[in-house]
Amino acid sequence: MDLSELLASAIRMSIPILLAALGAVYSERSGVVNIGLEGMMITGSFWAAVGAYHYGPLAGILFAIMAASLMALIHAVVSVTFRVDQIVSGVALNILAYGAARFASIALFQRATMSPHVDGFKHWNIPLLDQVAFLKPLVTNLSPVIVLAFLLVPFSHWVIQRTVFGLRLRSVGENPLAADTLGINVYPLRYAGVLISGVLAGLAGAYLAIEHTGMYVEGMTQGKGYIALAAMIFGNWSPFGAMGASLLFGFAESLSFRVVEGGAIPYQFIKMIPYVLTLVVLAGVLRKATPPAAGGIPYERSGE
Repeated sequence: MDLSELLASAIRMSIPILLAALGAVYSERSGVVNIGLEGMMITGSFWAAVGAYHYGPLAGILFAIMAASLMALIHAVVSVTFRVDQIVSGVALNILAYGAARFASIALFQRATMSPHVDGFKHWNIPLLDQVAFLKPLVTNLSPVIVLAFLLVPFSHWVIQRTVFGLRLRSVGENPLAADTLGINVYPLRYAGVLISGVLAGLAGAYLAIEHTGMYVEGMTQGKGYIALAAMIFGNWSPFGAMGASLLFGFAESLSFRVVEGGAIPYQFIKMIPYVLTLVVLAGVLRKATPPAAGGIPYERSGE
């Protein structure tokens, strides 16, 4: 088993988890739990295929972001404005996304479970480094979405930790009453956190459809939205922590594919590796993790 090829595969597998996990960081830092990431990724992957099939991969990205953002807006309206339980809202979104994608697939492609093949982006090589034998699998045939995903990590850290917007976002996730008392409007900030999570989850779904498989396939997310939540928790609600956890889960998924190819262990047991790792990580981390104090708690102004 070539180590550099395994690492390159792990990076590619980690991208949808990383993008969704970054989205979850924004949402949860604002105090809104977003279980609906899985549904947003499903929606993003389907509409990415629609856009890419008709207008090209860039249009696919835009279609995915707009569709997933609409799902995020629904979640924000239901959970922030109407103060419905955030877990219930997220689960309902996941069910809605699955059914809506199947219905739209039949309507647009006359197939219930997949789209036609779509073209992806032109891939890049990193000059000079692509001449080094060990690094070659890591720095060649790179999707621009991979580069964007890793650039978003330090950018998100800067936004959350170093900007006024990030400070206010964290404040409404920790103590919305105190923030409100200081004149910070809690609701728009929570809307912003959820909508950013929708944008990034849509981008994650678009990567799956356009770059990973070259088409929309029903069930292609395979629980990655939930794994992204686990990565965010394992990363202690920080962008760099989420990146490290996403790479770990990506490595586990890549390793499972390589072991399956060997045929020594039954396929079903190998495919369990990423999900078992998720459970193990959460079991060990939940007691140590420090979520935003007001996470998952609807905020209601006195007198409303």
